[in-house]
Amino acid sequence: MKIFSSEQIKKCDEFTILNEPVTSVNLMERAAQSAVDWILKKFGYDHSFHFFCGNGNNGGDGFAMARMLYHCGFDVTVFIGKENQNFSKDAEINFHKVKQISGIDVLDFDAVKGFEFKNNSVIIDALFGTGLNRNIEGETGELIKFLNQLSFPKISIDIPSGLFADKMMKEDPVVFKADETLSFQFWKKSFLHPETGVFCGNINILDIGLGKEFIQKEPSENFVIDETLIRNIYKPHNEFSNKGTYGKTTVVAGSFGKMGAAVLATKAALKSGSGLTFTLAPKCGYEILQTTCPEAMYLYGGEDFISHFDVEENSVVGIGPGLGTDPETENTFLEFLKNYRKPLVLDADALNIISKNPGNVRFIPKNAIITPHPKEFERLFGKTENSFDRLELSKKKSEELEIFIVLKDHHTQIITPENKVYYNITGNSGMAKGGSGDVLLGLITSLLAQNYSPKNASIFGVWLHGKAGDFAAEKHSKEAMLPSDLIDELGNAFKTLKK
Repeated sequence: MKIFSSEQIKKCDEFTILNEPVTSVNLMERAAQSAVDWILKKFGYDHSFHFFCGNGNNGGDGFAMARMLYHCGFDVTVFIGKENQNFSKDAEINFHKVKQISGIDVLDFDAVKGFEFKNNSVIIDALFGTGLNRNIEGETGELIKFLNQLSFPKISIDIPSGLFADKMMKEDPVVFKADETLSFQFWKKSFLHPETGVFCGNINILDIGLGKEFIQKEPSENFVIDETLIRNIYKPHNEFSNKGTYGKTTVVAGSFGKMGAAVLATKAALKSGSGLTFTLAPKCGYEILQTTCPEAMYLYGGEDFISHFDVEENSVVGIGPGLGTDPETENTFLEFLKNYRKPLVLDADALNIISKNPGNVRFIPKNAIITPHPKEFERLFGKTENSFDRLELSKKKSEELEIFIVLKDHHTQIITPENKVYYNITGNSGMAKGGSGDVLLGLITSLLAQNYSPKNASIFGVWLHGKAGDFAAEKHSKEAMLPSDLIDELGNAFKTLKK
């Protein structure tokens, strides 16, 4: 699914109005109805709804929703800023429709502090939409601060008021903190970054029938990884195939006391379809690997740490989990990297070794995949102010080095050398445990060995990783789930694509 900027969303609205054709006020009606339909499924008739509406089209959506919910039998109150009623054309139409309904109280923002909210109250934020480009101040800013203190369920229409759709807010912003965000048709970039997404709660994308032709033709550099994309990438195993069909994977991992990382990466490679799997590890981990991963073949890499990198011929290599940073490991790894010219996957200590000297990044082969978390990225390429700036630096480095960057975060981003960004929306906070990244390395390396392109191996691997995490959280809870549970649930993740 494409992610559009606020300007592109505006153009999409205009295209729909012109080409469907549909009037702008009827399109607003359609959007409002989709939000009301969602509310009717979510809340029972024992709730009352309190709308806080601005004077733009976001406020117009709120007015239309208030009217519809009232006609459905709900108690509804509308709050507006009475001193500033310079409404947009469509907002004014819907405001007058609300005023004509005697059963809906229309109150000034000032009235909220003395208002007696019932225990069944739901707060609806329809103050500002995607066109906002300044920090909220004054009366409306104080209103939002007050609403954020209330313990009632809070819903934002299209985007939480105070958020910018495409970038970080300015310093010390006032932002409505929603439990649910009802976004019309599209994900917004700000939903997917940690500094801004924290205000959104659960994201619900509501299809309001915007122009399909525009959506197909309008270019974008940003995408959400959805199941449609994954189904197009996925290559089911052919019945008339053999172990040679699905490639060779070599996992280079482990050191004394860190063999668990090698086990996790190896098992993930095995469970994601690798035809032949090898683990190059120190001798201290031989019995551990042979016992826990009997399907994989052991390659001697040294005694207590890896001191040479004699990988299996014609295999795809993933390096890093539990590798350690012994000087001998560092030296032999860098020598290996200087002379290696094929795509490979680098994570964890492999990245930490590279980051010790800024010049080492030039040794990363073209079309390689690196999978840093934010701190590893910082050590590699430098500090940034926020995740938006980090993404821009990632795009620059991906293009410059001709590599794929899997930037791990709550919504992991896959950055391609062509400056395309793919946001993953599977996964959960239960995966924030040591070992989850080792599983991801095994996954991506295995898919690369199965002849998925570096881009598709990254996208598919991250999606599978998160999907398995969601199954694991459902089964064990976010608190109790383990990285090994991700491996156990990979089968269920694949099964969802066979339905």
